[in-house]
Amino acid sequence: MNRTERYYLIERLLGARRSTPRSVLLDELGVSWATLKRDLDYLRSRLNAPIVFDRALGGYRFDRQTGAPAFELPGLWFNASEAHALLTLHGLLAEIQPGLLSAHIEPLKLRLGAILASAGHAQDDVKNRIRMLTMAARQASPASFEVIAHAVLARRQLLISHYNRTSDALVERTVSPQRLVYYRDNWYLDAWCHSRNAIRSFALDAIRAAQPVAAPALELEDSVLDAELGSGYGIFSGAAVQWAQLKFSAGRARWVAQERWHKDQRSHWLESGEYVLELPYSDTRELLMDILRHGGEVEVLAPRTLRQAVQVELERALTRYIPS
Repeated sequence: MNRTERYYLIERLLGARRSTPRSVLLDELGVSWATLKRDLDYLRSRLNAPIVFDRALGGYRFDRQTGAPAFELPGLWFNASEAHALLTLHGLLAEIQPGLLSAHIEPLKLRLGAILASAGHAQDDVKNRIRMLTMAARQASPASFEVIAHAVLARRQLLISHYNRTSDALVERTVSPQRLVYYRDNWYLDAWCHSRNAIRSFALDAIRAAQPVAAPALELEDSVLDAELGSGYGIFSGAAVQWAQLKFSAGRARWVAQERWHKDQRSHWLESGEYVLELPYSDTRELLMDILRHGGEVEVLAPRTLRQAVQVELERALTRYIPS
């Protein structure tokens, strides 16, 4: 973390207990004693932080004098990940429908708004100047969302009516819900499907109705779910994976090299300036869409089946632009 982040962490650590031992500060900050001394001296001399070492308590604390105002660092500073988390949560709360958490939503929204505005800007200004844009979000039924969320937390089975877009059919299934997942601006339910005797991921917007069942949900370990749902690329499940090898042009590589497509991805640069990305997948559908959006700037090197799938899809697209 940088120096500004350390200052705010020091303030939180000292404010959270009567005294904070030096060892705790060093461990939490991940710095040397010399760096910690410099940070404490800067806070005292430049920002008037009333930090003292209390020998009786064996640690550092704020010297709270009677009648003196509480010490606060000026404004508020977020790093990129903290700002993203706060803004995402604020945006989700703004979109949430009345239901399972309705009694708690408004106070939480107000609190988050106050945190985001605490750098001295009006809350409306923060919302107008910093935006989180969604794309291709599909609206799940508020009623179904409440039933599903409750079943996930209560560990109860569900009877769902699921619309299969591929077959254009509505199918009833009994599932043991495991967890809710927010992925690419849409909600999904990871569950054990008792009809298929397998782990499945269901898009919530495709669940037309959900009804709780009295039976307790079958419990699966996170490691089992991750092995099935997290081993391949994207939202589609499957423990059996292949490795895709994609070569990007030198121009497109400047963007793709900074992207994280999968937690287990591998990559290397070629002398030509081209960039080769390797990643596991178990289903071609989502990976195929992401490859195609790069057009002629990417080439599938392997496996042969994926290369052929891209070729077939490009040829199908081309037929729509050839005059009949």
